[in-house]
Amino acid sequence: MIIVQSELFFAMKSSVLVSVLMSVYNTDFALIKRAIDSVLNQDFQNFELIIIDDGSEIGFQNQLLKYVVDFQSKITYLRHANCGQSESINRGILLSNGEYVTVIDADDEYKPNHLRSCINEVNGLDLIASTTETVVGADEDFYVPDRFDQSKFVHVDNCILFATLFGKREVFANFKFQKRYSADSHFYDMASQKYIVKKVDLRTYIYYRNSPSSICSVIKKNALLPVG
Repeated sequence: MIIVQSELFFAMKSSVLVSVLMSVYNTDFALIKRAIDSVLNQDFQNFELIIIDDGSEIGFQNQLLKYVVDFQSKITYLRHANCGQSESINRGILLSNGEYVTVIDADDEYKPNHLRSCINEVNGLDLIASTTETVVGADEDFYVPDRFDQSKFVHVDNCILFATLFGKREVFANFKFQKRYSADSHFYDMASQKYIVKKVDLRTYIYYRNSPSSICSVIKKNALLPVG
């Protein structure tokens, strides 16, 4: 395991309000740079970004490190052997220092007001999930496999999405993400049994649904395959 942090980061960590977690695994660097830049360019700057490299190839690791080294006051880099997004985020939570925790997928991006909008919405609540500005290649991409019956499909607006979760660190510390399809919805359901949660309509998170290698895309493709 490798952890890269700066001395300045340790001096600042006690005052961090939001911890942003990003799990990466061999993601196209142009996409992850877009995601990182969208966090760094927020109009709210009291955050830390924790990047968890889930065992990417060495060439990708070197490219990523070369970029993030210039932002050591904001970014912590963690690398471990491949174990999946859920466990990577769980480990990132252990390193987080913010009063609030949220996530960004490595191939998505924030609008400049995303963090500030989430802070405003979570007031009086423990955890929120929000709708997204969803980018698709075709209208059918708005629909994803239902978590209770993967042969059926639901609109993405009716789902709980990993990266739109935003809430108190206590919530994320008390519940772990499980290695399963729809881990985000399962986490939200578990949290709702103990905390005040709400689905809100923000659309400040840009969600790219046109990736053929995503878990949703693979399950959807298999569900649509003819039988026999």
